Amino acid sequence: MAATLFGSSQMMSAASSYSSSSSRVFVHRDNTDRKNLMFKSTNFSIRAHSSSSSGESVVTLLDYGAGNVRSVRNAIRHLGYDIKDVNRPEDILNANRLIFPGVGAFAPAMDVLNHNGLGEALMEYIKSDRPFLGICLGLQLLFESSEENGPVKGLGLIPGVVGRFDSSNGFRVPHIGWHALKIVKDSEILDDVGNRHVYFVHSYRAMPSDDNKEWISSVCNYGEDFIASIRRGNVHAVQFHPEKSGDVGLSVLRRFLHPTSATTRKAIDQKASKLAKRVIACLDVRTNDKGDLVVTKGDQYDVREHTEENAVRNLGKPVEFARQYYKDGADEVSFLNITGFRDFPLGDLPMLQVLRYTSENVFVPLTVGGGIQDFTDANGWHYTSLEVASEYFRSGADKVSIGSDAVYAAEEYIRTGVKTGRTSLEQISRVYGNQAVVVSIDPRRVYLKNPDDVEFKTIRVTNPGPNGEEYAWYQCTVNGGREGRPIGAYELAKAVEELGAGEILLNCIDCDGQGKGFDLDLIKLISDAVSVPVIASSGAGAVEHFSDVFKKTNASAALAAGIFHRKELVKAATDSIAQVESTVPIQSVKEHLLKEGIEVRMLTTDSLPHDVQSEKVAAIR
Repeated sequence: MAATLFGSSQMMSAASSYSSSSSRVFVHRDNTDRKNLMFKSTNFSIRAHSSSSSGESVVTLLDYGAGNVRSVRNAIRHLGYDIKDVNRPEDILNANRLIFPGVGAFAPAMDVLNHNGLGEALMEYIKSDRPFLGICLGLQLLFESSEENGPVKGLGLIPGVVGRFDSSNGFRVPHIGWHALKIVKDSEILDDVGNRHVYFVHSYRAMPSDDNKEWISSVCNYGEDFIASIRRGNVHAVQFHPEKSGDVGLSVLRRFLHPTSATTRKAIDQKASKLAKRVIACLDVRTNDKGDLVVTKGDQYDVREHTEENAVRNLGKPVEFARQYYKDGADEVSFLNITGFRDFPLGDLPMLQVLRYTSENVFVPLTVGGGIQDFTDANGWHYTSLEVASEYFRSGADKVSIGSDAVYAAEEYIRTGVKTGRTSLEQISRVYGNQAVVVSIDPRRVYLKNPDDVEFKTIRVTNPGPNGEEYAWYQCTVNGGREGRPIGAYELAKAVEELGAGEILLNCIDCDGQGKGFDLDLIKLISDAVSVPVIASSGAGAVEHFSDVFKKTNASAALAAGIFHRKELVKAATDSIAQVESTVPIQSVKEHLLKEGIEVRMLTTDSLPHDVQSEKVAAIR
């Protein structure tokens, strides 16, 4: 039995059309004839009508239904503008200013633009030099073609082919994180950026050439220069995500929406020069025994207090935590929904609301994990993992994290050597791009006397096991660490990279909640084995643990929870137990990393969101 997902059951249908309802419909077709996919001209003519008197406060948004566009909407509203959605070609031609926040993969986006004349209207609008801002894929679609699932023809406005980053030179693909720009000509909308970081997340890029150099306003160097932004007249497009670039990103949107506005901020003296290491704040979220959604924290995945009541550890409300972390300078916020789903994950409406409310004021990337898999509910309605992920994206998530389902998919792929295309990992990465999919690996160390005792990848451990063992392998687990599987972390990481994972999150169960540092053996093993970015997790207890993981491994980011928000029980010199405030501010971690010569994105008072500066920092209970 097929399910209707919140009124958008046609979202993934090949026969879907671009809907004029409030629910955007995503057009997706098989990749069987991508070579012939191109921008189609229908030779129609549309007369643009005069705008209404209130048009100056309205932004027209070309939201074609893929990925997280909610953050763009929230950023626009945050800056004081109303939004009109594109439902038909005339809406494009009648716009005073148009934003195209492309999220997802190139070919499905071209499907949408080819449908109902939207592409032709967009070209007519841009060629008339009217205010336009393309974001990420909204920049790439302006070029002649893309190699993504292709070749696929684009709109052809700018000469050049959009190609995949080359990972053979040691650079991680996707290119994810906060990076510096090199501005090559006056761009107006980038006037406040200077030497500050902006947020990128993409696997494909357009390259500078003599044919397109007159379009280029900035480049970014990631192994080689690629086009970071273009500008010709009133037409702008950026490869990075301003709606996810904090205050500096809001300044880009502000300058596009109101070009004559002058900045009142002081220039920020920050020497951004390359890709920054990311510090990610994680919130373990679950329902407590009263049914409330709370932030909790585990000790080797045990989230209950060791008291007579045995209650779920309640640290506070997730939206408030996320808001605080944004103000504190977190580069990303990750929600791990650890509620045990008995029926259907999208029935967990409070988690969807958490994403919606958080994205209203948090302008950095949001990741959500937990329950992203195929489900059949008690009524027999079937929901695909792609539908589940789609609703999370539409509610404010930028990335989804897949755990147990990815383990099962990897086991089957290793057994058969066949990519079925039907696994949640493959489906979501195909539609939204692999940069939108994180695979969470939860292994335990299994010590060995002899490395030949198992068929899995083993390592010589830095610290011997309890019986003096010098070797170990990392056994992957599912169901919140409760069940071990016959697959190692190394084998899993290699398999999910091939299946479409864009990032790998490493959670060593042995280190979880211990505060003794990351498992450097595990992180080095995996980060050396794959070409996608690796996020280190579990075990951070001091600022030095962050510099250790960045200096001794190839991790691209470090994620932590307890160090940022938990009161730890520590043993005092008298051997008595005392409760102390052991939280470490995110900014302290970054200041330490900067002193150690590790590039990070820094905040100053002037770089905080304007509304944040006028607020007192709320105490987190």
